[in-house]
Amino acid sequence: MRSHGYHVIPVNPNVDSIFHETCYASLEEVPEPVEVVVIFRKPEFVPEIVDDAIRKGAKVVWMQEGIRHEEAAQRARQAGLEVVQDRCILKEHAKRFVAEGI
Repeated sequence: MRSHGYHVIPVNPNVDSIFHETCYASLEEVPEPVEVVVIFRKPEFVPEIVDDAIRKGAKVVWMQEGIRHEEAAQRARQAGLEVVQDRCILKEHAKRFVAEGI
């Protein structure tokens, strides 16, 4: 996604940086607005991340392939966020934009 011009802000409490970007221990520590929260964690961790995304003011919660959590997804929708479950953001981007030459 970075190679397509997206600013990716890594969040992982176990490392200090990823791809030469400062890595934050939690979403709440990110010092700038966040539009899309992409979740690469097991489903049992999704509710906490969704709650953080709601508090952060995100617009979208995106759960990667193999990740679904209906209760957390419903909570996100009720808070006004768009929700995508069980889809790879890079594959979906490629289908919609790369194939069209955008």
